[in-house]
Amino acid sequence: MPALVGTITVITVSSSGVFNVGDVFQIHPVAQTKTFSGAGSFNTGHGLTVSSNISSTNTLDMDGIDQGIIGSV
Repeated sequence: MPALVGTITVITVSSSGVFNVGDVFQIHPVAQTKTFSGAGSFNTGHGLTVSSNISSTNTLDMDGIDQGIIGSV
């Protein structure tokens, strides 16, 4: 529905965010990221015990594009 909108102040919009004023059918921001983590990372819970002794994370990435987001609209 049409509406009258007063003054709008936008301080910041994140890199994968969307700012819209007015009618819209569909909004879906698209972003991509790559995360490297070592053994025992991203574990949550109470009384958690993680033992990884010797661990290393390989961050060498020879390919230029892993999975593109082009055309995913």
